[in-house]
Order: sequence, then structure tokens, then C-alpha cells
Amino acid sequence: MDPLATIVTQADPLRREGGVVLEPVSWDTYEGLLRDLGDDHPSLRLTYLEGRLEIMTTSRRHERIKTLIARLLEIWALEHNRRFEGYGGATFKNKNAARGLEPDECYMLGDESEVPDIAIEVIETHGLVDKMAVYAGLGVKEVWAWEADQLHVHVLRDGQYVTSSSSELLPKLDVLKLAEFVQQGEKDQTATVRRYWEWLRAEK
Repeated sequence: MDPLATIVTQADPLRREGGVVLEPVSWDTYEGLLRDLGDDHPSLRLTYLEGRLEIMTTSRRHERIKTLIARLLEIWALEHNRRFEGYGGATFKNKNAARGLEPDECYMLGDESEVPDIAIEVIETHGLVDKMAVYAGLGVKEVWAWEADQLHVHVLRDGQYVTSSSSELLPKLDVLKLAEFVQQGEKDQTATVRRYWEWLRAEK
């Protein structure tokens, strides 16, 4: 790390999530850390914003919720014949914008591009780096945030996110209904996915 970097710690003992923020951290140091970690750091989220680097761990509950949201969304895509290309928690970064992060889950709705169209974030512990500012600077069109048992869709407009009751990219998707199934499904994902699939088919 850069020799002048200071460390701020944050932890949530109830959910077993926590992290550190290092600053100032150069872009080269950030990229070097990504190289050292390699592609296999699924329980870590690194968020870089203009010299601040946050390293967060995720809880088992966090990972279950983001996986359930992804499974439900992918079932919806299959039923509606939509192309979804999943990139999980891949790193997306832009040196000129001095921004980089790993979503919890993310999708491109067509051919591969520099950033995903939709990113999913499960928020149990608020970090010390503004991830929405990172997403906006990268140009991610929509960020779906699960927080306090609710799903919030944030749509990028003129460089800023506004909260919407629906997805502009997936206008046929019932966001409130999807959230209901996420609320029901923490203990039995497979049964929940099956019920959602049955509900989707009945709605056609």
C-alpha cells in the first residue's frame, strides 16, 4: 500500500461483515492489489473511488440473498426470452474515472461491453466509500439494491441515480413481486425459485 495511506475500520458483529478503508491509494496500487488477489476473491469486495480504497468482507446471509435474487431474475429472463449474460462479481474499473468495484451480481443484456447494464447490491453494512458514485462514474445503467428487505431500483439519468418503482431496462418485470419472493426464500432457495417460476407461467 502507499506509505501515507491511513486505515479506517468498520465492522458489523451481528452480520459478520466488516472492512477497511485505505487512503490515499494510487491507481497503480489498486491495480497491483487486484493482480495479487487474482480472480478468486469471492468473499471480498474492493471499491475504489478517487484515491479511497475500501475492502469489505461479506457474510453468508449476504451471499445467499444475492444468489437468490440472481436465480429469480434468471428464471424471469428465461420465461420472457430475454438474453442475460451474467458476470457475477467480476471487477469493472476505469482509470480515467478513477473508479473500480465488484458488484454482488451483474448482467449485460446483449453483447459484452465495458460495464454491465444491471448491477445488484445487497446492503447489510453501509461502507465508507460511495458505491453509487462509483457505479455512476462507470456508467452502469441500473443498480438494484436490496436493503432492509426491500428491492430498490436506481436508474442512471444525466449522470445521477434516481429511484424508480420499475426497471427501465426490464419494464415487464414486476419488481415488487420479485421482492416478495426474495423475502420468502431465504431458507429454501429451490422451493422459492420453483414457486416464482410457477407464478410467472400462470401470469402468461
